[in-house]
Amino acid sequence: MTAAASAPVPKEAGTVTTAVPARLDRLPWSRWHWMIVIGLGTVWILDGLEVTIVGNVAGRIAEEGSGLDISSAQITGTAAALYVAGACSGALFFGRLTDRYGRKKLFMVTIAVYLAATAMTALSFESWWFFLFRFLTGFGIGGEYAAINSAIDELIPSLYRGRVDLIINGSYWLGAIGGSLLSIVMLDTAIFPKDLGWRLSFALGVVLGLVILLVRRHVPESPRWQYIHGHGEDADELVDEVERQIEQEKGEPLPPPAGEITIHQRKSISFVEIGRTVFARYPRRAVLGLSLFIGQAFLYNAITFGFGAILITFYDVPTGSTGYYFAVIAAGNFLGPLLLGKLFDTVGRRIMISSTYILSGLLLFATAWLFDQEVLTATSLTACWCVVLFFASAGASSAYLTVSEVFPMETRAMAIAFFYALGTAAGGISGPLIFAKLTESGVVGDTVLAFQIGAGLMTAAGLVAAFLAVRAERQSLEDIARPLSEVGDRASQQVA
Repeated sequence: MTAAASAPVPKEAGTVTTAVPARLDRLPWSRWHWMIVIGLGTVWILDGLEVTIVGNVAGRIAEEGSGLDISSAQITGTAAALYVAGACSGALFFGRLTDRYGRKKLFMVTIAVYLAATAMTALSFESWWFFLFRFLTGFGIGGEYAAINSAIDELIPSLYRGRVDLIINGSYWLGAIGGSLLSIVMLDTAIFPKDLGWRLSFALGVVLGLVILLVRRHVPESPRWQYIHGHGEDADELVDEVERQIEQEKGEPLPPPAGEITIHQRKSISFVEIGRTVFARYPRRAVLGLSLFIGQAFLYNAITFGFGAILITFYDVPTGSTGYYFAVIAAGNFLGPLLLGKLFDTVGRRIMISSTYILSGLLLFATAWLFDQEVLTATSLTACWCVVLFFASAGASSAYLTVSEVFPMETRAMAIAFFYALGTAAGGISGPLIFAKLTESGVVGDTVLAFQIGAGLMTAAGLVAAFLAVRAERQSLEDIARPLSEVGDRASQQVA
């Protein structure tokens, strides 16, 4: 058996030597990995569906007869900011629990929170109710970011980790396409009344979430989390079974694992140690993560929530037709990670992260100039955004990949949560609020300013990545950042 030689070998009380990381990293791509991708990755489709529906139905909910006394600016500004604030809070709350109690327990809990809050949003009867459950929906989604990204990176082999992570995060835009097209049907008053169509849009998100929940039951706990937290035998049994399945599928034995690691098992890690690790041991990586998240969060949260308002305000696009335009830029967003993702594993992280951020920033500056010259139509503006976001989407997805893989195993979920929350609070809460005010004014110069702020932050983040990005392509997570629980001289060698 391929696993026999790599079973955990006790060294002393609470200490175990295991080849689990090496065994996982040397696995060829298989049906088991597809199950992981489908079970965990499809949640971003839900997030994209949620955010896009809100952006596209804002005009309809604000109309008289929708069943809610609320303005379009409140939906794209206040409600959007509350959704992001909920996501930041949920990331921090559930991120801590994910590192302590395991990936699987938390990615089941967070999807349940999302489902309940979305269902309640569909039943909104007052603006305060709508605001409350937009916050709670974000709370569940934020928890998903921490639990899912950490689980994906710990289960996917190092050879494929970059492209898989990018494509999964980019699948958000498949949901955005669905949300855009769905809103066209749901906003057609010939099919659904004004006070019903937007509610059914949210209800369909619940249905999709229930399907994902059923698939997710079969996704296992991360073996990397298990062996550190005192479940070494469970980790070994799980990897044994996966190896048997893959050997049967491929019809040949697996190569031997590349090495072992000795771990002093522990149940939890304090906030003080997490902070010391992230900021004292890896200060350059902390600056990198924060820069990437602030740049992409401002750009994406501002434009995602405000694109429909721009089309309506400046180009007189009917409320029920904005979905067609958004579906186009959503397609460009998904194609970016899909077509460029492999290059993050082959060309390398530093070149690809910096170039996608800088190029998208420069293209956005050009779009702002064209918009200021008033030479763009609704169609040509959409085309410009499609090109900008083709590159920006790959860069934005790499922000999640970066903070997930460059910090030690014990802090992974909390690191994702922290940088997501801090970066998104800076750009994702202020972005929609500022952008809603600027686009609502109907003044071209105000919207140009919003474009330029987003472009400037993306370009600056790209320059930071050019100097600080970690060459993590095709490397084991344990080699990129030594586990804090690792025993021996190797554990103290890496500080950056």
